Amino acid sequence: MDRSRNLVFLWDNFGPTHADRCQAVTESLGDRAKIVGLELLGRSSTYDWDPEKGAGFQKVTLFPSVGDDKPRPSAPARLGRMLKFWLKQPRSTWFVCHYDWIDIFLFSLFLRMTGVKIYTLIDSKFDDKKRFFWNEFIKRIFLAPYRGGISCEGRAADYLRFLGLKEERIVPAYDTLSTERIRTLSGAEPAPGGVPFDARHFTIIARLVPKKNISMALKAFAAYCEKARIRRKLVICGSGPLEDDLRREALELGISEDVEFRGFVQTEAIARVLSSSLALILPSTEEQFGLVVVEALAMGVPAVVSDRCGARDSLVRSGVNGFVVEPDNPAGLAWFLVQLSDHQELWNDFAIAAFSASDRGDVKNFVESVRTLAFEQQ
Repeated sequence: MDRSRNLVFLWDNFGPTHADRCQAVTESLGDRAKIVGLELLGRSSTYDWDPEKGAGFQKVTLFPSVGDDKPRPSAPARLGRMLKFWLKQPRSTWFVCHYDWIDIFLFSLFLRMTGVKIYTLIDSKFDDKKRFFWNEFIKRIFLAPYRGGISCEGRAADYLRFLGLKEERIVPAYDTLSTERIRTLSGAEPAPGGVPFDARHFTIIARLVPKKNISMALKAFAAYCEKARIRRKLVICGSGPLEDDLRREALELGISEDVEFRGFVQTEAIARVLSSSLALILPSTEEQFGLVVVEALAMGVPAVVSDRCGARDSLVRSGVNGFVVEPDNPAGLAWFLVQLSDHQELWNDFAIAAFSASDRGDVKNFVESVRTLAFEQQ
C-alpha cells in the first residue's frame, strides 16, 4: 500500500459540506492515498458557520487568523502560501475550487506545468447570469490548466463543456453532503413520519440577499394565506442586508405574525428545522445548485424551487417530489404551497419520493467522481 501520494482538496474556507466530502473520501480511498483538506482562510466571508476541525482527514489552514481583526490576505500572499504548501508534498493530485481567482489560476498553471494532475470543482451554469463573449473567453483561459472537473449533472456539466473541458473528464456529483449526518443531527424521523402533517411549517434557508428572491416568496406566502385551508407558518433561516426590508414587507403584506425570522443558524439547527418542515422554498433568481435541497430531501421534505436552481436538474422532479416555478411567478408558487398544505395524501407521496431521491445527493457520489478522476483515468 503506497500512501505517499496525496489527494488535496482546496476551498477558500471549510463548511460542513466540505468536511463531509473530505471525510467520505478518506473513509473510502484513504488506503490508497493520504487525504488533505486545504482551506485558504480560517473564516468565511460569506457564511458565519462554525470552523470545521477536519475529523477523519488532515485539514490545513493557510491563513487561520483571518477574521480576528486581520484583513483578507492579498492574492500574492495566498499564492506564496500555496506554493510553500506544495513544496512539502509534490506527489499530489489536486481538486481545486475558485478557478477564476488570479492566484488560483497562477498556482494551477504552475502545477500543470510541473506535471501535477489537477481538476476543478465547479457548479456554475451558463444561465446563472448574463454572459459576455470576452468574459467567457477569459474563463476558457483560466480553465486551461485543468485536466477535467467535478461538476453537477445537466446545465453545469454542459457549461464546462462549453468552456473547453473534455466531456469524458467531466464527472457529476460535486454538490453533495452526508445525508446520514443531516438525519442524525435532526434527531427525528424523516417525513412523512415524525412531526404530524398539520404541525409542519414552510421553510426558507438562504442568505437574505437580492438573488435569493425572498421578497417574491413573501408575496406568494401572503397569497397562500388567503387561499389555504390550513394556515401555516413560514420559517426563514438566514441573515443578510435585506433582513429589515423583508421584515417590513411581511408587515405590509399582513403576514408578519405568520413569518418567523430566525437569523443565521448552524447546520445542526438547520437539520432540526427541516425535521418539522412541510416543504422547502428556494425561489432564487440565481442559484448555481442549492445544497439545502439535498438537506431537505434527506429529511423527506419536498422542495419547491425556481427553474434557476441547479439542483432541479438531478434532484427535483416537478409533480413527484417537489415543484419547479419561475422566479417571477408568485401566483404559481402560492398555488404549489396550497396543494402541499391542503392535501395530505399528495404531500405523503411527495415526501416518500423526496426521501428516495436524497440518495442522489449523498456524498458517496462525490467519492465515486474522485475515484474516477484520480485512479481510473490516465
